[in-house]
Amino acid sequence: MVPTASPQIISISPHVDFVLGATACCMACIFTNPLEVIKTRLQLQGELRSRGSYQRHYRGVLQAMVAVGQADGLRGLQKGLTAGLLYQGVMNGVRFYFYSHLEDVGLTQQPGGNLAAGAIAGALGAFVGSPAYLVKTHLQAQTVAAIAVGHQHNHQSVSSAFESIYRKQGITGLWRGVNGAVPRVMVGSAVQLGTFSTAKEWVRKQKWFKEDSWLVGLSGGMISSIGVSVAMTPFDVVSTRLYNQPVDELGQGKLYRGFVDCFLRISKTEGFFALYKGIMAAYVRLGPHTILSLLFWDELRKFTYHYQHHGS
Repeated sequence: MVPTASPQIISISPHVDFVLGATACCMACIFTNPLEVIKTRLQLQGELRSRGSYQRHYRGVLQAMVAVGQADGLRGLQKGLTAGLLYQGVMNGVRFYFYSHLEDVGLTQQPGGNLAAGAIAGALGAFVGSPAYLVKTHLQAQTVAAIAVGHQHNHQSVSSAFESIYRKQGITGLWRGVNGAVPRVMVGSAVQLGTFSTAKEWVRKQKWFKEDSWLVGLSGGMISSIGVSVAMTPFDVVSTRLYNQPVDELGQGKLYRGFVDCFLRISKTEGFFALYKGIMAAYVRLGPHTILSLLFWDELRKFTYHYQHHGS
């Protein structure tokens, strides 16, 4: 999420915020990527039930982590990390840049401006980062046959994945699934921006922690992430399915025709609550990722501001 709920004490240009925001979210990604792997697997299992091959190998977050660790080793929990870092850097860099720019032009000072700015910046970031998210999803879904769920693309590396997709589907193939990613990020950005500061203020009033404790922000982020998880998870499940599905020679999805078709098919063949697959992994990931992004971003901004004004 865009960490804009914290007070803007330091003035940083949009270009610098691009770099700092991207760096902060990449740092957070290193810690939360294992949960992203688990979330992807949980969201894909059961996908082929309507075709006579119901895949279910994971019964929950902890069991899934154990299964992945046993089958793929500890490195398996960091599958797709390079693509994840690329996605976080590009998507959040663009998102931070445009949100910072929208702040400069005064949009965030208008009624509902925070939500609008977050949604606009999120949509732009999601669109630009879509190819990296596509490759990340492919790589995180790949595993040994015994615990495989969803389509297995069998890419050898990030670069070979980009090359294979481009060679088979052209430049537009790299943006397959973007119609699911844009609403997912827009909704997540809007909900996070609308709930984080409120949740943090509520925690502060409870006086569980000292006024300036980092635990206030951590608790507020975890509470806020409940709303974000509930709002985002159906979009996230659909997005994961669209990105990972196999395609025909024309680049058309073999399982789903688009966002609405995927949403309806999941609801019909797997039940409405299948749209909330992986919600616990999503919740456990969103809180720490939001807080780590905020922490790293704030510290990087302070360091940059000090360097710009003091030279060392």
